[in-house]
Amino acid sequence: MELKRVVVTGLGAITPLGNTLADSWQGVIEGKSGAGPITQFDASKFKTRFACEVKGFDPLSVMDRKEARKCDRYSLLAIDAAKQAIADSGMDLDKEDKTRIGVIFASGIGGIKTFDEELLSYAKTKDTIGPKFNPFFIPKMIADMAAGHISMIYGFSGPNFATVSACASSTNAISDAFNYIRLGKANVIVTGGAEAAISASGVGGFNSMNALSTRNDSPETASRPFSASRDGFVIGEGSACLVLEVLEHALARGARIYAEIGGTGLSADAYHLTASHPEGLGAKLVMRNALEDAGMKPEDIDYINVHGTSTPVGDVSEVKAIKDVFGEHAYQLNISSTKSMTGHLLGAAGAIEAIFCIMAIHEGIIPPTINHADGDDDPEIDYNLNFTFNHAQKREVNAALSNTFGFGGHNACVIVKKYVK
Repeated sequence: MELKRVVVTGLGAITPLGNTLADSWQGVIEGKSGAGPITQFDASKFKTRFACEVKGFDPLSVMDRKEARKCDRYSLLAIDAAKQAIADSGMDLDKEDKTRIGVIFASGIGGIKTFDEELLSYAKTKDTIGPKFNPFFIPKMIADMAAGHISMIYGFSGPNFATVSACASSTNAISDAFNYIRLGKANVIVTGGAEAAISASGVGGFNSMNALSTRNDSPETASRPFSASRDGFVIGEGSACLVLEVLEHALARGARIYAEIGGTGLSADAYHLTASHPEGLGAKLVMRNALEDAGMKPEDIDYINVHGTSTPVGDVSEVKAIKDVFGEHAYQLNISSTKSMTGHLLGAAGAIEAIFCIMAIHEGIIPPTINHADGDDDPEIDYNLNFTFNHAQKREVNAALSNTFGFGGHNACVIVKKYVK
């Protein structure tokens, strides 16, 4: 069968840089950091006391108080981003066949804040009143509930589920949405990811693995991908959403088209619970799979939004993979890690980074990798590559690739390209 073309017609985001996509995009172009002291719990005794938090979010802006109480923060952020994207798409939902609209929405962890709250409450009261849990404990906590809430709010009854693959989760969601549409299983899918894991167990758990930066004296400069002094990632939160649509449907309703999904790739490192393969074997495979799926050559890509978490092993292995896959063309690419500004949004990272790739195509500008200082060079990294350090760069972008790699060895990649009739 002939595969259908899939385009992007709506975008939405709420991130540590802004509560709209416009503000978030402006923040990354200006090279701003979203990091600061943790306000959501008392982190004074933790090794890491800072994070990239969403600021000024009002749950009542997306749901009434009664319904908001049934949602974990990650679901509320997802609903916010989805409402932005659906409005941005310009769809007249009264005229749409909602059985042909689906929701595939990811979270790497789900409602960990709810889990913390309920278990702490139980620990305090178990000896006096016995086990007493909120009846919404399980529905608030499980990672599929953001997808469920979005479908219920809008009455979308097409394919509906969540993907969970750690930090690759929302790229997996985009990949699944893309495939369902091009196989004719849906006309439109609302896809993306959400995460809100800035909690005692979230930060404490990552601290116990020595995964987080502990640069408490300078949170804004803590995420420094590809620098010798990098010491771990900065945890972030937020949500990003894309409306994907079969081309014929988008054209029939006169939709604005941001970009086209070229292809996606998946692979596994099959190596280690948390560390990437030191030679980037899984990263090489996932990028090659995405290029093959898109029917594109390495030299067709102009920009890579890298996984680039600012960890000692991961950054080096990803650079090795890029050089191997792209050869001499690697030196013609722009490469950047927007995690240096947003922090690592875990299961939502792939969605916001895919959106930044789309905006780079749409606006003709590459967001930077911030916090690299002269002389802070790692001998294992080739600085002849253009990491777009510290300042955005104007450039025509016809195609961009976004990498996401997750604990468990999960790798996912998406290629977006300029829409051409």
